[in-house]
Amino acid sequence: MKPAIGLYFNGQCEAAFRFYEQSLPAKITFMLHWEDSPASKDVAPEWGKKVWHATLQVGGLDISAGDLPAEKYVGPQGFNFILNIDRTEEADRLFGALSQNGTVLFPLQETPWSPRYGMVTDQFGLSWQINCEGKSESR
Repeated sequence: MKPAIGLYFNGQCEAAFRFYEQSLPAKITFMLHWEDSPASKDVAPEWGKKVWHATLQVGGLDISAGDLPAEKYVGPQGFNFILNIDRTEEADRLFGALSQNGTVLFPLQETPWSPRYGMVTDQFGLSWQINCEGKSESR
């Protein structure tokens, strides 16, 4: 068994996955648009370029996602992604990337358990915790 995560977006799945592919150590492994799917008749023609199903690999985790029409979409709530990072420089980079057009919930800083820890909700509404388990490369 290999657990995975399933997400829904309100028309921003492709933009989100492309952003994560550039910002995280991640890779899009599959993407199918509504217009090319067996369910193409179930959505309005203007929804055709939205994502029916996509898969993003982040580390050893597969994230599957797609876009839902507004009347079916409910935003993410009650969970967040935790990225455990080995180096403070990488924690700084990832937090900076995920913070672009997002909302910082807890600024990246030293805590009793980590040389870098922070929380952010990104521009697509997903919440992230960055937790550094290592030291600075300059130390």
